[in-house]
Amino acid sequence: MDRLDVVVAGAGVVGLAVARALTMAGRDVFIVESQPAIGTQTSARNSEVIHAGIYYPQGSLKARLCVEGRHELYRHLEAAGVEHRRCGKLIVATSEAQCATLDEIAAHAAANGVDDLVRLDRHEARAMEPALQAVAALYSPSTGIIDSHGYMLSLLGQAEAHGALLALCSRVTRGRITDHGVELHIEGDEPIDVLARTFVNCAGLQAPALARRIDGINPASIPRGWLCKGNYFSLSGRSPFSRLIYPVPEPGGLGVHLTLDLAGGARFGPDVEWLPDSVDPWLPPHDTPAAPTGIDYAVDPARGDRFYGEVRRYWPDLADGQLAPAYSGIRPKASSRQRPAADFLIQGREDHGAEGYIGLYGIESPGLTASLAIADHVAGLARGRVK
Repeated sequence: MDRLDVVVAGAGVVGLAVARALTMAGRDVFIVESQPAIGTQTSARNSEVIHAGIYYPQGSLKARLCVEGRHELYRHLEAAGVEHRRCGKLIVATSEAQCATLDEIAAHAAANGVDDLVRLDRHEARAMEPALQAVAALYSPSTGIIDSHGYMLSLLGQAEAHGALLALCSRVTRGRITDHGVELHIEGDEPIDVLARTFVNCAGLQAPALARRIDGINPASIPRGWLCKGNYFSLSGRSPFSRLIYPVPEPGGLGVHLTLDLAGGARFGPDVEWLPDSVDPWLPPHDTPAAPTGIDYAVDPARGDRFYGEVRRYWPDLADGQLAPAYSGIRPKASSRQRPAADFLIQGREDHGAEGYIGLYGIESPGLTASLAIADHVAGLARGRVK
């Protein structure tokens, strides 16, 4: 049995950031990715937004790591030459009744360490975005957009420069906690058994299922994984907006957002579509309807009907037929639709009783923005302490 220092399961944005942090801390890292390329699941199917950290519960890991991670991320992107744009975001109130909510959002953001929000009246908001219909808005100048694939390539490049190795089309299928490390069986072209001093589960959608395949982890510590699909619709033609537009949150969600890509195209979403319990994230993904146990990434055009009404609240000039199904992504949630959104779960030995195992669950948005701070947190657990 081969002996390894660190095995990281999952080469999405968080797994790559963790691998980079651990290699830069002097650890020898072996990354195992089940897909034929890095970052093909959750990391490739999102809004590519750099979040400011406005909405997350005060004192939560999401709030703290988002704000810390945003600062780190912008520094990294500048140094690594990764394409991004600090375009800013407007949170808009479309009725007088929503104006008080803007004040609540601003106070909550300040408590989270987001200290650069600017309150705008209707004239100031229209001066920034002439196509916008709003009675007031909050401007977030630190919100941005990113080339997520370019970012992941930069993380992998730095990790490999410090000695990390990547195995694609390989998957940890089972394991066992021992007194000497974590025994792992890795399936691939040549299945192998290894003994890892540290095993970091960054498997995203598959993280809870993978944890249950490791003997010796307290089962009570492993959350149930809930899958929530988000569908996006693209705008035909050029966007009339140069900034992201977010409506004031309503009960049950944050509304239908307008986000931009680096080429200037606009898309709307994501919406919320909870997947049935029968969906198995271990099966290969597909983009057309198939077996009920696999993830279906196809976007139902009928879901766009609701988008028109929501978007016209802040952009009344949206014409019929301008929206087309774009893509979808799956949020790896650690709570169900009946419960408040769970915080990031990043567990070390004190949480699950297994020496050498670190588990990451429910790393949904703002996971991309927070990725470098998440990696620092994991590196602290690997050293036996959290900063």
